[in-house]
Amino acid sequence: MTANTESTHRQIRRLNIVSLVASTIPIGIIFLIMDAQSWVDVVILGAGVLGAVIAVLTWRETGTHPLVYPALAVTALSWVLSVVVVDSPRGFFMLAVVAGVVISKLPRHRLVSGFVLGVAVAAIGALDLMLRPERAGDQLVPYIVLPGGMTWLFAWAMVITQRHFDLVGELGRLQQADADLAVMRERFRFASDLHDIQGHALHVVKLKVTLAEKLLRRDPERAAQELREVHELVADTITRTKELAYAQHTLNLNAELENVKNLFEAAGIRVSVEKDDDDGVAWSELLGQVLRETTTNILRHAQATHVRIIVTGRSLRIENDGAAAASTRQRGLATLRERLAQHDGRLETAVQNGRFTTYAVLPEHGCQTEVAVAADSGAAR
Repeated sequence: MTANTESTHRQIRRLNIVSLVASTIPIGIIFLIMDAQSWVDVVILGAGVLGAVIAVLTWRETGTHPLVYPALAVTALSWVLSVVVVDSPRGFFMLAVVAGVVISKLPRHRLVSGFVLGVAVAAIGALDLMLRPERAGDQLVPYIVLPGGMTWLFAWAMVITQRHFDLVGELGRLQQADADLAVMRERFRFASDLHDIQGHALHVVKLKVTLAEKLLRRDPERAAQELREVHELVADTITRTKELAYAQHTLNLNAELENVKNLFEAAGIRVSVEKDDDDGVAWSELLGQVLRETTTNILRHAQATHVRIIVTGRSLRIENDGAAAASTRQRGLATLRERLAQHDGRLETAVQNGRFTTYAVLPEHGCQTEVAVAADSGAAR
């Protein structure tokens, strides 16, 4: 689960608990004032309110707290005594609150359980008709119909709330899976590029070495030429491999922008791109390197929900939220700093107000292009 999802869970949980407590305690106090005629009544109804408050305060996104079951027993007993001793038709409410918490956590058969619960609460209310048959006509609705129906409805309200939490958790897991898949796709692309560079070169080297071995005695000069070509090919392969490892191989800014957008969207991050017609084609390769490195940092180290990319003829700017503590290790950015230095440019990083900023600039006489990247990546590689 991502940090964003966890934060959302905490906020929804807090809101749910506050709303339940804010309704349970005042309603319980009102019932006490309306129905309690003695200290015994206060104890009976107060025990039900206490059990409901405990169940609400210990409510979890998943699973049931051990205290919920004793609270269920206390509120059930409070409802029974409310009917038998206090003669109050309102004691069922606290039982409905706790039972709703319990039913919402059941893995299945919630509909049946809610119906059974409503029938059980109505059956307890029917004790009033057995103890006081002379007023059966007046007490049918407040002691049987209303408690049973309200309990069933409250249980289903809690089930819907729990389903909302389940969907949020599932969404978080899917976003995390998409982010992991995006990183895997990036690694696969790197592996594919590496195979393209080295696979062909190694095959050619093998053929030329075999040929040189055959020509060694018949045509030493030709064999030496083949070995020189092998040496040049190996040197070129080493150079291209270094460029690939340090993200110095050819990158197209337009293609990289589209790829970055897809990566962010796959990770569940909203992204907006603003781009002028003049996109600095002459130096799009270097801009693409900065864009890719910053994107990788955001995906790996930040908990971003929104990324904004602005591209003009002379600049590239990336902004995102969800910054974490900045890392002191910046190997990827250090490599880019050296790369920019080769073109008389510079790269600077800074952290201010939770915003991680990478700023790269190239001299006007070299490329007439300025690169500015401001990223809440939280930690550089």
